[in-house]
Amino acid sequence: MKKFINDVDDILNESLRGFALAHADLVEVTFEPTFVRRKDAPRPGKVALLSGGGSGHEPLHAGFVGHGMLDAACPGHVFTSPTPDQMVAAAAAVDGGAGWLWIVKNYSGDVMNFEMAAEMLEGESATVLVADDVAVENSSFTVGRRGVAGTMIVERITGAAAETGADLAALKALGDDVAARTASMGVAFSSCIVPAAGSPTFTLGEDEMEMGVGIHGEPGRRREKLARADAIAGEMVTAILQDLAPKPGQPVLLHVNGFGGTPLMELYLMFEQASRQLDAKGVKVARSLVGNYTTSLEMAGCSLTVTALDDRLTGLWDAPVHTPALRWGR
Repeated sequence: MKKFINDVDDILNESLRGFALAHADLVEVTFEPTFVRRKDAPRPGKVALLSGGGSGHEPLHAGFVGHGMLDAACPGHVFTSPTPDQMVAAAAAVDGGAGWLWIVKNYSGDVMNFEMAAEMLEGESATVLVADDVAVENSSFTVGRRGVAGTMIVERITGAAAETGADLAALKALGDDVAARTASMGVAFSSCIVPAAGSPTFTLGEDEMEMGVGIHGEPGRRREKLARADAIAGEMVTAILQDLAPKPGQPVLLHVNGFGGTPLMELYLMFEQASRQLDAKGVKVARSLVGNYTTSLEMAGCSLTVTALDDRLTGLWDAPVHTPALRWGR
């Protein structure tokens, strides 16, 4: 295993200290318990948006703390849910008096711990559960579909609405709507290596790929021979559109997300291929995002995420955002 590590037990804290130093104008990191919050939080009268999950998916979630997105994020150990005490402390630190909206990926540990945190808090809260992975219906990590790269889309659009002063009920309804309009599917060419394990989570042959892989290396629909990029994009787009069933001419956001080990040249190639596939099926790509946003350490591969847009959602997506990992319009 070749990684930049001093001690496996210290990798998360050292990384978070570096993150805080690099983005000291935007965020602050607290330890014991660990959470990341906006530097300008709490914002009186504003609903606070919180998310979190296992580390190893950077920049999700801490990289999306800031104006137009999250007020706080709780990072757990690598691929491990954060604990309720982290969530309670983060919620208290960003409490603006208007309640809390939890944005939660559909993994059993995340769901359970965020529910426990909500019960421990005195105040009004609501949860948006994101389950956008169309590849499988069940896995050992989830009950139902997995939450993957679509989580960031929900964080972005609800975060924009929160900046306008939307109340908790409105943000909950919006988040649920965006989650329902969003579908994703991934493919892997190689495994990642969890630092504490020191070896690949799974093994693929030189001519194999895992179609429908999860962001922790969970199995997908099947393992098969490596195919051309147009065929890979075609299978992923077909699965996504079967789930979303968009109307002819439907404008969408197309997000091509890298898992950490695939160069941008290939991610943009996949964007071109997926755009062609969508256009051929009468779906209009109106907004785009390409890059590494929901990673799986150094896994090679990518996911496609499609969100069906309307004028309101498009306006919220375009609104100013300023976070360590996503920024425009300011």
